[in-house]
Amino acid sequence: MRTLVLSVWSILYPLVALAAAPFWMLKMFRRDGLGSGLLERIGIYAREAEFERTGAVYIHAVSVGEVLLALKLITKWREETGDHFVLVPTTATGMAVAREKAPKDVRVIYAPLDFGFLIRRVMKRLEPRVVVMVESELWPNLIYQTHRLGIPIGLINARLSPRSGRRLKKFRNFVEPFLKLLSHVGVPEKEDLIRWQEIGVREEATVLTGNVKFDPSGAALPKRRPEFSELLDQFPKRPVAMAVSTFAGEEEYLDGAFREAGCQPVIVPRHAERRTEVAEALKGAVILRSQFRKPTGSESFVIDSTGELRDWTAHADVAVIGKSFFEEGGQNPSEAILAGVPVICGPQMANFEPLVTELKEAGGICMVSSREELVVALRNLPTEQIARARAVLEKHSGAMVRTIALFS
Repeated sequence: MRTLVLSVWSILYPLVALAAAPFWMLKMFRRDGLGSGLLERIGIYAREAEFERTGAVYIHAVSVGEVLLALKLITKWREETGDHFVLVPTTATGMAVAREKAPKDVRVIYAPLDFGFLIRRVMKRLEPRVVVMVESELWPNLIYQTHRLGIPIGLINARLSPRSGRRLKKFRNFVEPFLKLLSHVGVPEKEDLIRWQEIGVREEATVLTGNVKFDPSGAALPKRRPEFSELLDQFPKRPVAMAVSTFAGEEEYLDGAFREAGCQPVIVPRHAERRTEVAEALKGAVILRSQFRKPTGSESFVIDSTGELRDWTAHADVAVIGKSFFEEGGQNPSEAILAGVPVICGPQMANFEPLVTELKEAGGICMVSSREELVVALRNLPTEQIARARAVLEKHSGAMVRTIALFS
């Protein structure tokens, strides 16, 4: 079955890649990704092969969220083992963050396209001692060719939602031949152990590590930056309500609620390139982080930058989680919690279960289902919520150390 899947993949993947190329290139252009080393996607590098440092931990991280998680892990990993690293993003925004924030001795390259010959070329060039995929990234050739070369490969922070588990279970015959090749799968919750095993991961390969995203130990917490304070101080003196990682439709909805509650609106869109769309949705009454000017009235502040969200969160008086009102799934509430900021979310937070249910039961998060409830919550948020939320995250303490131990 593995041979059949690879044969079909070798036909379909190039066709899909070609069909998507114009849209992908446009997206890369909008995210300033063109000319940023895209030849690395087909295995062409500026550095001569003889100067590559072999034996690294190769970390495959798709976009900004995965890259930031990888960087958090790398900091602790280097302290624990002294390993060196190759960080491999897929998207232009992920690459930009990796190049800006990765330590100088971390090799940062684009992920090669999932062609068997390209994966073999890259693996033979770098000769990593282990390949680590961040979260639930499953690429047939990356898994198969790496295993074939005798390099251990695994997943970290591999959450599998009930919906994704049911979907993959329908295709178990196709995914199981690859999942059986994984050396280690570190999962955040007990429920994830069962779901991964049900679709083909070996029982002895799955380990409950806790969630690295929510691990409050071993990494720098969100912190207030003087340059951020200087910008915010120019706005009217009122509580700062920050909309975190918003999607289309949420900006104007949350902005209106913030204003009704007497708060200073700060909007952080999930994708910075939506800045013009967001400004139009807010009828132009905005100041962009990228084009800052002194406020003249009651403008909203739009943070149209990449990779700064964690420290911006530390400047909020309350954080409201995006993708939880009109989209499904929600965004990560942990950075606001670690920053000591109370959190409000909408009803759509399935991507962060069971954490959100635990937070609700502990009184550590406020979930609202209407604008009226949101305005009331913004005006009356209890400060004791912060300590309760932090206590829930403590159960994930040590997740980084346990994850590192899998691959050491």
